[in-house]
Amino acid sequence: METLKQMFKNNIREYGMVIALVSIVIFFEIVSKGVLLQPLNVTNLIQQNSYILILAIGMLLVIVAFQIDLSVGSIAAFVGAVSAILMIDHHIGVVPGILISLLIGGLAGAFQGYWVAYFKIPGFIVTLAGMLIFRGLTMTALEGQSKAPFPEVFQKMSNGFIPDVLSGTSIHITTLVVGIILTLVYIYFELNHRKAKQEYNFEVIPVQFLAAKLVFVGVAINWFMYLLASYKGIPNVLILLFILIVFYTFITTKTVIGRHIYALGGNEKAAKLSGVKTERIVFWVFVNMGVLAALSGLVFAARLNAATPKAGTGFELDAIAACFIGGASTAGGIGVVMGAIIGGLVMGVMNNGMSLIGVTIDMQQTIKGLVLLLAVAFDIYTKSKQS
Repeated sequence: METLKQMFKNNIREYGMVIALVSIVIFFEIVSKGVLLQPLNVTNLIQQNSYILILAIGMLLVIVAFQIDLSVGSIAAFVGAVSAILMIDHHIGVVPGILISLLIGGLAGAFQGYWVAYFKIPGFIVTLAGMLIFRGLTMTALEGQSKAPFPEVFQKMSNGFIPDVLSGTSIHITTLVVGIILTLVYIYFELNHRKAKQEYNFEVIPVQFLAAKLVFVGVAINWFMYLLASYKGIPNVLILLFILIVFYTFITTKTVIGRHIYALGGNEKAAKLSGVKTERIVFWVFVNMGVLAALSGLVFAARLNAATPKAGTGFELDAIAACFIGGASTAGGIGVVMGAIIGGLVMGVMNNGMSLIGVTIDMQQTIKGLVLLLAVAFDIYTKSKQS
């Protein structure tokens, strides 16, 4: 028991968020009388929050680098508008249209990153200006009107599902098989990670706790896949999210540039003295954020099947909140990709759960604000305890 307490204490940020997410899910499942975890609602939860989760991944890197980006919602709206003009008005193919849109997002990020990195203007000011600039450009491009419909192939990016190649009748067999494969892959990596730590004499958790963890995660993965299989299977956008999570987890934990971002956020002067090219890192963090904002805008436009002048309103606040709720530090240098995803899911489940039980929009905003405040207070409290 002492080992379990110590393990929890050492990983209080990560475990705390997982426990919070599970508690919120159980609470809303009970008060909604079982509606929250119905297969259709779980699929809607993924599709309705995918664009915020994509933004949260990019925002996590920005916050870890001790910056902030308030323009992501406006960039998402602007890119959605440009993609509509390209695909609907000029009949450009879906793939070229997506690539051009991502390029525009990257250029928007580069524009802002240049001012922040090389002119030392605070990111808050630059991206506040960017928020106004790109919102204005969106209104100009769309002339104040919505543009629809997108090609059917493009819509499937948000609304489509993977085909059932194993031809299930009442249930999506392919989704169940994917769940089993993911469980085996997870067990393999966990055991491999434990073995590597033991070889270097690092402390590892007792075997019984490891077994309990593997069983819990395995059951959770397969149960989640069963819910998806009971409706239409795995949504395409979930595949996109999975690829992004794996890619950015690798970048932040296994690469030099990932370590440089954490070093920059932890102590910029020390990082610079250690040879980290801090300006270049800041610049590319904003470029990356611009590309992910563009991707988020495309996913949102595909979901709505329209580009609208008001698209992306409030996205930046949801993405920032997801990162802080997921354990990112307000002082920079701390935060993980999975934490931001869990934070985004906490926000998504709360939004969905409160809507199901009839909480008004006004009260939803109030409650989400309180949750964000508590998350930041928790961050400051744990930091003061550690120091």
